[in-house]
Amino acid sequence: MNTSIDLAEMRTFVAVVTDGSFTTAAERLGTDKARVSRIIRRMEEKLSAQLLARSTRRLSVTEVGRDYFERAVSILTAAEAAEAAVAHQSGEPRGLLKITAGAEFGTMVVDGWIAEFLRLAPKVTVEAEYTNRFVDIIHEGVDIAVRVGTLQDSGLSARRLGEVMYGLYAAPDYLRRGPALSAVSDLEHHDLIMKTSRGRPSWTLVNGPDTETIAESPRAAVNSIIGVKNLALAGLGIAQLPRFMAEPLVADGALACVLPGWAEIPAPVHAVFASSRYMDPKVRSFVDLCLSAFQGR
Repeated sequence: MNTSIDLAEMRTFVAVVTDGSFTTAAERLGTDKARVSRIIRRMEEKLSAQLLARSTRRLSVTEVGRDYFERAVSILTAAEAAEAAVAHQSGEPRGLLKITAGAEFGTMVVDGWIAEFLRLAPKVTVEAEYTNRFVDIIHEGVDIAVRVGTLQDSGLSARRLGEVMYGLYAAPDYLRRGPALSAVSDLEHHDLIMKTSRGRPSWTLVNGPDTETIAESPRAAVNSIIGVKNLALAGLGIAQLPRFMAEPLVADGALACVLPGWAEIPAPVHAVFASSRYMDPKVRSFVDLCLSAFQGR
């Protein structure tokens, strides 16, 4: 068996497995489906092993192919890290930076970070995916994931950027016509607007050492924090919102903060990436910019 390593072939195989399609992989690699198919067939002949199981309807990875895929990803990551270590000597960010973030946080916050980064790094291009699915950054070839909330255990590196702080808000018009509101217990007499994804919506509010659980049935429950904000602006009740979203609306008089000090525990925000030892200049620069932006809030 010829054991010479061809990184271009490895990248092609990883793209096919990641995308689950010869056609999609070819589009990503800027080539055609026939060439991708020839490369995979040549690899299988060289390795004397079947890497992919093909049928008219689907493409699947064999057990041998899965093992090869995992090792290929590790080799390509190491090769890219070696190149990044050399490129770091020049210190200038360049190339494609692939970023992922949650749909709402990406639209509301990460967009601004990307805009500033592109102004500061003219030789960098950015490809961003905002999605609420969990993105495997290694297998999907993503450089940085910006994640809100507690991180899962993994072999990835992460840098804490800051935290999202929350507060309770309502439109002044709603407060003028609503019941008195001076204590957390008064919330049971009010219309509440809650963000929910699954199960019964509720709030766990803290204020120093005190904790209160609000399990009243909300007037409205939506799975989008932007939707929560819009319903609060419409004067339909009290909402819990990120402070970075709500405070500009308070300054404009569109919302008012209620029960100051009471809110859910702040959510940490991290930049997650493959390695902290050999960080590509563009990755390091973007992470530093995100950290600076958070400190300036």
